[in-house]
Amino acid sequence: MFHLIWYLFVGLVSGLIAKSVMHVHMTTFWTIVLGIIGSIIGGGITHMLSRPTNRRYHPAGLIFSTLGAILVLFVCYKLNIHFPKVNLF
Repeated sequence: MFHLIWYLFVGLVSGLIAKSVMHVHMTTFWTIVLGIIGSIIGGGITHMLSRPTNRRYHPAGLIFSTLGAILVLFVCYKLNIHFPKVNLF
C-alpha cells in the first residue's frame, strides 16, 4: 500500500516540476497522471542504462521521472494534444 502512495507522490512532484518548466496549466489529476507516465518512461531508460545497486529504488528516479514527464509534454505539444482546461472561475 505504501508503494502506491509513494508512486502518487513522486508522480505529483515530477508532474509539478514538468508542467512548471513547460508552462502548462492542468488539473492535479492530470499532473499526477503526467508524472506517473514520466516515471514509467524515465524508469525504463534508467534500467536500460544501469541497474540499481539496491533493490528498493534507483537513485536517479525523480530526475528521470521529471525528464520523462517533460518529454511527454513536449510530444503532446508537437502533436497538438491538449489536456482538459482548468476552470479559474
